[in-house]
Amino acid sequence: MTGNSNMNRRDFFKVSGMSTAAIALGTSGILSFGSKSVSAAPGKPKSLGGYGPLVKDPGGILDLPQGFQYRIISEEGGKLSDGRPIPENFDGMAAFNGPHNSTILVRNHELSGNPKYPVIGKNPYHKDNTGGTTSLVVGANRKVSKEYVSSAGTIRNCAGGATPWGTWLTCEETLEEGHGYVFEVDPQEPENKMSKTPIREMGAFSHEATAIDPATGIVYLTEDGGPSYLYRFLPNDRSQKAGSLQKGGTLQAAAMEEMSSDSASDFYTGHAFGIVWKDVDPEKPTYDAGQKGCIAFSRLEGAYFEGGVFWFDDTSAGDKNLGRVYRYIPATNTLELFYESTAANDLEMPDNICITPWGDLWISEDGGGVDRIIGITPEGESYIFAENKINNSELAGPTFSTRGDTFFVNIQNPGLTFAIWGPFARKSAGRRRQMGHAAPPSQYAPKVSDKLSAFAEVQGMTDLEAAAFSRHGMPIA
Repeated sequence: MTGNSNMNRRDFFKVSGMSTAAIALGTSGILSFGSKSVSAAPGKPKSLGGYGPLVKDPGGILDLPQGFQYRIISEEGGKLSDGRPIPENFDGMAAFNGPHNSTILVRNHELSGNPKYPVIGKNPYHKDNTGGTTSLVVGANRKVSKEYVSSAGTIRNCAGGATPWGTWLTCEETLEEGHGYVFEVDPQEPENKMSKTPIREMGAFSHEATAIDPATGIVYLTEDGGPSYLYRFLPNDRSQKAGSLQKGGTLQAAAMEEMSSDSASDFYTGHAFGIVWKDVDPEKPTYDAGQKGCIAFSRLEGAYFEGGVFWFDDTSAGDKNLGRVYRYIPATNTLELFYESTAANDLEMPDNICITPWGDLWISEDGGGVDRIIGITPEGESYIFAENKINNSELAGPTFSTRGDTFFVNIQNPGLTFAIWGPFARKSAGRRRQMGHAAPPSQYAPKVSDKLSAFAEVQGMTDLEAAAFSRHGMPIA
């Protein structure tokens, strides 16, 4: 993910022509400049996932469906609790339980060089670097009571992922020497020794996101580069505690292999195909993965693990470079191509992803222009939940409070963090599991030929699995 603007929020209001009279409407509750809160008329969702058409935001920032409202809880250039400026370039983020019914957000800052608002920490990894993370304690009233630096001294902290044990893995998206690592951040113990110690055996490469299988402790990692590879890290210590990943492990990259068989028919060619994981050198994993014939993706981005399924996306893949969404099921070692965009109006360059508390897949776009949050339901419906009206600034870091009643998301430039609430559907563990095995909306599913579909049936593969193999060059039909 890359920011395209250095404009802060105050500059945005100035450029967009919003007058002081419009800002003054905050006293009536329509628009609050310091802690912006916008709400639409009450409404009910038309289904479990879709909430109807979006309502135009009078502030011109974020359109939402009827019945939802947002508050800007943090903005770049504002003040941290210690008085220093809030760093810019908001990116990946996760939510954790905090004291007294609060939520603690850990937020990445994708920074390098000399930005206007760098991350300035007290215990940095490298003191001359300007990236890192900040943390926000958000009360039950959806207002920030504390905001502080939780790690510093890194480069281009793009995405990452939450751990099942309550920490955040922040990833450097860089190939600069001495960087390109994953760091573990404890929101309860900011800037501790762990936060400045790279997990070297997770590899030195242009990291994007991580997701952990809570059943096994295996960490899945995406690479934002060209080409990109899909990795997994097998920790030596599977205790799933803060610092356990520091005890080393094995880094592997995904590959497709063709295995011969004795039988053959018109469709069954005598070959079977499967995903294998190949050990790679953590000091040069990209090179090693290429040499070993691992799956070369276009540019991997978001990652999320839910209900035994690992979701990830390839933001610029496909014939029109509009992106694909994949899912990998470890229990069956199955890779499926779930969604393949052929029109920008449907989906343009998927980035961060998450599964909602009630089981829908939410995808944030990074396509330039007007970016949106797209929802897909287990029932095969799709809908738009939000639309960012600030052109050429991506939405990033979608995450829900652990109670499921508040959705948090960032706009990268100008850096804004939103708390959004309204008539969300109830939490449903069963429906979250269902999403992992649901069919995509028919109009968005990858197109496969009749011959490939018949071949998949004989092989015991789904069409989505066959599509994944076919798109990556395996001659399976």
